[in-house]
Amino acid sequence: MRNLEQCRHLFPALNRTHNNQLPIFLDGPGGSQVSRGVLDAMQDYLGHFNANLGGAYFSSKETENVMHQARLAAKDLYNAPSEQQIIFGANATSINFHVSRAIARDWQSGDEIIVTNLDHYSNVSPWVLLAEEKGVIVHYVRVNEIDCTLDMNHLKSLLNEKTRLVAFTCASNVTGSIAPLSEIMSLVKQQTNAITYLDAVHYAPHHAIDVQALDCDFLVSSAYKYFGPHLGVLYAKESTLAKLTPYKVAPAKDIDPNRWETGTQNYEAMAGYIACVNYLASLGGQDGDRRARLLMAFDNIKAHEEALSQTLISELLKVNGLTFYGITDLERVSERTPTIAFRIKGFKPRAISEYFGDQAICLWDGNFYAQGLYDQLDLSDKGGVVRVGCLHYNTKEEVMTFCQKLQELIA
Repeated sequence: MRNLEQCRHLFPALNRTHNNQLPIFLDGPGGSQVSRGVLDAMQDYLGHFNANLGGAYFSSKETENVMHQARLAAKDLYNAPSEQQIIFGANATSINFHVSRAIARDWQSGDEIIVTNLDHYSNVSPWVLLAEEKGVIVHYVRVNEIDCTLDMNHLKSLLNEKTRLVAFTCASNVTGSIAPLSEIMSLVKQQTNAITYLDAVHYAPHHAIDVQALDCDFLVSSAYKYFGPHLGVLYAKESTLAKLTPYKVAPAKDIDPNRWETGTQNYEAMAGYIACVNYLASLGGQDGDRRARLLMAFDNIKAHEEALSQTLISELLKVNGLTFYGITDLERVSERTPTIAFRIKGFKPRAISEYFGDQAICLWDGNFYAQGLYDQLDLSDKGGVVRVGCLHYNTKEEVMTFCQKLQELIA
């Protein structure tokens, strides 16, 4: 595995200055920085092979190869059985709206679906809007307010033979809480015949994904969250996909996965995506195939990020007037990502983010489209929270600098 300094050297944004200061990027949950390899791959494709699919000439054939290699990269990242189960789109939200229309085609009045208060609303609104059209009942799984984890007892109480869909996040983009994925999937399969739709957008930068072990129907991520370009990447179980009919242009090929990819695709982003997955694999050394190296990489990422979480949480708990949203038990850092949400008495979240922004320390404030969570926690009209998020390229020194400056602000 590359050491941390070698990793940081590959990211131009981490090595520039702003107002004569080296910036600290703690904005990872909103989007990661991009490695030089991704930038080079995208520029190389656009500069030498920019063409559409289906032509008899060299650059069109190269585009076909880029798309094929991008599917193989996503196959390895997700551990999908086949690259033909990978669908690309503009982003996770656009994919969700597109695919949801096909899933909901045969919903009937009185059917039920389940979404959660832990989710980004890109995995809530598409289903709710269609449920309203179809007369379908929507259930929202609550969170445990003490640690902002999913209320599993509430979920159990909602599952029944009328449940047609269970859509849930793998990890909260606000509190960092990781859902018990295997437990949820087991419950759903025991009690329903529902389609399962997993949002892995926040989970994907931090943990290895295995769609075969989960046995889910769909799983979606956005590559710009894990060091790649803006590209949505959907896994779809072959047997589930075959039963669905997409909304598409009539002459378009009626084969999977192509029939789900409407319009001309972002081929330069796919070129960057290949480089993105290869970068992640490089963090796992040189032994084994790409999937094996990805698994090792995420073991390494997990160890580093858990150490960052422990430092960040322990330091924030020393801050007077701070309200913490999420798991604070240092023995439970494996149940969360290094994404922290908090408020400080007497300070508006926006004022805190502006204070740090003036010092080239990048973090976020607001509600981050997690409307169900904010409604339940009564934060919707209060400016939301301050969100600080680490990725593997962050250092303990950066975390300590942030915490020290936060203490200075409070003082």
